[in-house]
Amino acid sequence: MEEEETNRKQQSIYRLARNIKRKDNSLYNALRSIYEDSVFVGEISQLWPQLPLLANLRCGFWYSSNFHSTCYFKSTDGHNNNWSFNTSRLNLHIALLAAQKGGCIIVDSTRKGKRFPDSMSKTIPIWSCVLNRSIVNHFNKMSAGISSLENKVACDWDCSLHLPLWVSRTERASIEDRLEGWTHQLEASGADIESLAVSLKKPLRPLWVSQSTVIWLNEVPEHDSWDFTPVILVNASSSIANVQRRTTSEHSWNYIAGAGDDEESWARALTPGLFWKHAYDLVNAGPDVCNQKVAEIIERDRVRRAQRGQNAPQISIKPARILETTSDLSNTSAPLYPDSEGMMHVNNDSSVSWISDTNLAVCAAEYATMADVECILNCGVESISNCQRIYIHLPITNSKMDRFSFLNNLPCALQFAKSNLNKGRRLLICCNDGEDISVCVCLAILISLFDDRGFFDDGDFFLNFNLTKLELRKRLVVVCKYVLNARPSRGNLRQVFMHLTSGKAAQQSQNLDDSLPPHSCMHSNPTVAVT
Repeated sequence: MEEEETNRKQQSIYRLARNIKRKDNSLYNALRSIYEDSVFVGEISQLWPQLPLLANLRCGFWYSSNFHSTCYFKSTDGHNNNWSFNTSRLNLHIALLAAQKGGCIIVDSTRKGKRFPDSMSKTIPIWSCVLNRSIVNHFNKMSAGISSLENKVACDWDCSLHLPLWVSRTERASIEDRLEGWTHQLEASGADIESLAVSLKKPLRPLWVSQSTVIWLNEVPEHDSWDFTPVILVNASSSIANVQRRTTSEHSWNYIAGAGDDEESWARALTPGLFWKHAYDLVNAGPDVCNQKVAEIIERDRVRRAQRGQNAPQISIKPARILETTSDLSNTSAPLYPDSEGMMHVNNDSSVSWISDTNLAVCAAEYATMADVECILNCGVESISNCQRIYIHLPITNSKMDRFSFLNNLPCALQFAKSNLNKGRRLLICCNDGEDISVCVCLAILISLFDDRGFFDDGDFFLNFNLTKLELRKRLVVVCKYVLNARPSRGNLRQVFMHLTSGKAAQQSQNLDDSLPPHSCMHSNPTVAVT
């Protein structure tokens, strides 16, 4: 009896502790913490107003309403003994933007007790160093045909690894031992190092700024006074270890460091874009009515999108993440897209990414009906209502939820793409967020139906092509060059490789025909959506 009573008391204590933690991590506390930290981000961006402000997805995306564009540097690539330079997340558009503007500011956040997230402490420093080393290698290869001045630039180019002081010497040495291999990996991926070498006048170098950094406003240097291209890394959150209870004249609330992280667990389908449209009302509403206001905002936005003919599913209790696209690289080289007559135009719609002139495009499902295409391949969970195009819906779930969902649906996706591309139609591939599943499906189509120069050949090149992981990464680099928000998961990339190398794909390429059987997954009537 005494043991049962002790267990009951312990369970009550644990339940009480969970309730307290849940209350501390409430929606209002998260949004108020983000709002307070955004003030600091705004102050830093005003120190160097000429430099573009970038959000490191996903956490950093919450901390400003004025981001120029986004990047994706994973903290896991900087974890101790797990350091990595990933060619599926090259972020070359960030390096080109920094070259054009003379630098950039990247915003991210981290949980309490840490100075900076590992994405800033190690991932971005590794990225900067590898790019610098590749540029020097490019200069050295071209040294026979360049002037003595350019030779001097190559000799003076800083290729050293710049890490913050809190990274240990042992860890630094381990990372430095891997730099040469990562540099070769980047050069073998087929990335356009030449364009970066031409654009970048000074080597990339990270600098770190947090709420604990002491800045003398009368001594802030101009960004072009440095002998390097600054990549200023801003940790938006306070590094104070303990949760702070803060009180205003109207409300009391708990500060949450890194509140923007893991948005599925607290945001209730609220997106950064919607938050900043209603930030003042939500912050001043107080904790008692915050949840209700968020629900009203989300429902109004859903109705608005439904009225405009966009994808607007009902929000479930635990919704999938909806991320609004903010990429705006109007000052950089914009991708081209073909019109109905085959003429190429600049793509000014940042929500739809065209893969050069391949007649392939990728976007999130909510933007699918806005694209100028004849057919849509929807891999999202929800079907697109009233789709007046040749349309197929293949609901593919994440590899963490269903290991074989992608693999089982990929043959039908390739069949649909082959049939329509053969007729010269423009094909849009979409999924819930336009970042993972649609990117991987597009990659599979590009490998199996296009040659190595990007021309559609109905799969002839692929029949005699020995696909390796290196070749797959090269094609992925091409896709990511145009789909700037691409974040393909390792599980889905593995399934693309498995399908295309299994031997079945080549056989299917020979047997596929434009005339499909009556029970095929495709429908020839462009006004009917077949699910």
